[in-house]
Parts: sequence; C-alpha cells; structure tokens
Amino acid sequence: MNRIILGLLSAVSVVTLPAILEAQSVAPVSEQIAGAVLALPKEMRDGAGVMGYRVPGKLELLRAGKNGMLCLADDPAEERFHVSCYADTMEPFMARGRSLRADGVKGAQVDTARFAEVKSGKIKMPTAPAALYQIFADSFDASTGSVKNGRNLFVVYIPFATPATTGLSTVPSDTKPWLMLPGTPKAHIMFSSTM
Repeated sequence: MNRIILGLLSAVSVVTLPAILEAQSVAPVSEQIAGAVLALPKEMRDGAGVMGYRVPGKLELLRAGKNGMLCLADDPAEERFHVSCYADTMEPFMARGRSLRADGVKGAQVDTARFAEVKSGKIKMPTAPAALYQIFADSFDASTGSVKNGRNLFVVYIPFATPATTGLSTVPSDTKPWLMLPGTPKAHIMFSSTM
C-alpha cells in the first residue's frame, strides 16, 4: 500500500515539477521590456526604464529610463500577465510597498505602514501629478506584442488631493474621472478604460 502511495506521489511530482519550473522561468530581457512598456502610450515606450527579472523572484533594473517613466515587467511567478508603468517620482512609495510585501506585510497594512512613513518624512511623495499605466491580461504574446483579454487601468496620483482641491467627485464612475483615496498620500484620479 505504501509503495502505491509513494508511486503516485512520485508520478504527481514528475508531472507537476516541469509546470512549476515553467511558471517560474524568466522570459528573455527583450521580451520582458517589450511587454512591460506595452502599458504606456507608444511615444513614451522607448525612453522608459524597465525593472524585471534575470532570475525568478529578484526584481532588478533591466533598462535605465530617459523620460521619467519606470515600468515593471510581468512577474513570472504570477499566473496572469500584469505590467505597470509609473512616473519615477512614485518609485520611493512603490519600492517600499514591494519591500513590505516581501517581508510578509499583507493587505491594508502595506498602506498603513507607507502612510506613516510618508507622514514621518521617510518616504518623499511627488509634488506634481504622477501617472500610472497598467495592463491586466490572460497572457502576452511576445511574437505579436499583444495581450489576450487585456484590461487597461490609468490613474494620476496627486498625493493628499481632495474633492475641494481638485473639483472631482469621489463617486466611482465608468464615464468620468473620479478621485480615489482622497486626502491620503495615495490619492489618485481614476480614469475608465472606456473613456
């Protein structure tokens, strides 16, 4: 009986190990860059800096930026394709979020920690609006430079903005911009991808 169970476990290990290794494999740097900058308008792609992976799990700079934008390549450990590009003035805030998550901090506690660090002056926030572009998709085809079932998200961070300082509603809308997380370091204008 134990031999049968051991045999079944070995068979399962042989079948799933390649799938796990494949999921953790890292795409060539050129493919990561092409996928990462896809979130940006075409005229901004060539000058954007890109962070990605030479080895699984270790995010590092793949290409230096020239236009104030920084893009994050798709994480090979994630099932779905996701890339984001943002004004590099947001990098201290974004990098701290990645660091906290890597240390096991979860959910709302990430922002609780970052907001406290902004308040103490440890994290400097931009003083001008800062854009963020993202794509969420089922997959990315490097040969065509396209995504399958993609959804774009575009926001503009204006730390500490409120309805009074922007003239924007805080009521979510699919037809007009609205202000999310007003009064916080992470205050941002949401734009619908259908606009």
